[in-house]
Formats: sequence, structure tokens, C-alpha cells
Amino acid sequence: EDGRPVERVLVVDCDVHQGDGTASFHVDPNSSSDGPATSSFHGKNHLHGKLFTLDLHAASNYPFAKAKCTYDYPLPDHCPDDLYLSTLEMALDLAWNEVRPQLVLYNAGVDVHRSDRLGRLAISREGMKRRDYCVISKCVERGIPVAAVV
Repeated sequence: EDGRPVERVLVVDCDVHQGDGTASFHVDPNSSSDGPATSSFHGKNHLHGKLFTLDLHAASNYPFAKAKCTYDYPLPDHCPDDLYLSTLEMALDLAWNEVRPQLVLYNAGVDVHRSDRLGRLAISREGMKRRDYCVISKCVERGIPVAAVV
């Protein structure tokens, strides 16, 4: 809006799988390793000081070896709506306060639905609507642009 570049992007990943690709989105071109370029942010890892990842996922689902996100929230198999949504609310509040994002990229993911045979979670259709409303309304309330994918 003011013409300045975005310096803090928060990826909110609510897909059932841990966002290993998102966590390693940027690779430091000056590094000899293939790992992500990370630095410290209140004891948490983030990429280049600009990309922060908040990930709710089924703990026992693929990928089995998890990448390091800024905020990781592994959930138990058959996780119900209330636990899922309370974890999301707490995680978002923490991320908003620490990161102060200027842009949110939201991966909604429908594989958290209880009818998904491979998903391992037990979120209802209403729970998914409440999840989406929670993320998007928090962005709107704070004036943070949000882009969402399903």
C-alpha cells in the first residue's frame, strides 16, 4: 500500500501434511549445503528473516521426517474440531505477536476432513469453515493482506 517491500510473510499451513516444502522454501545461495538459510527469531528458525511458517499437521502422517518450521503444531490422530481450533487460535496469536506479518499466505487444505481416508484427523465441515473464518478474519481485523489456496 505504501510502496515499501514486504519484509515479513507468514505462511499458515493447515494442510494435514507437515509443510516440509514450505519450511525449506528458500535456500541460501551462498551456502554450500542444500538446506534452508535460517537465522534466529526468539529461539525459533525462520528463513532470511522474512518467511515464517506456522504449521498444524497430523503428527503421524507423511512426511515422517519433519522439517523445522517457525511454529510447528503436530496433532494426534483423530484430532477433533475443538482441539484443532484451540491450537490454531493459540498459534495464530503467538505468531501475530512475534512476527507481525505484513502478508499471510494461507494453505487451507481439505485433507484434514474426517472423511479423508489418508488424512488421520477428524475435522468436520463446520470445523473447517470455522478454521477458515478464524484465519481470514484475524487477517482482516489487523489489515493484513491474505492469499489463500485449498
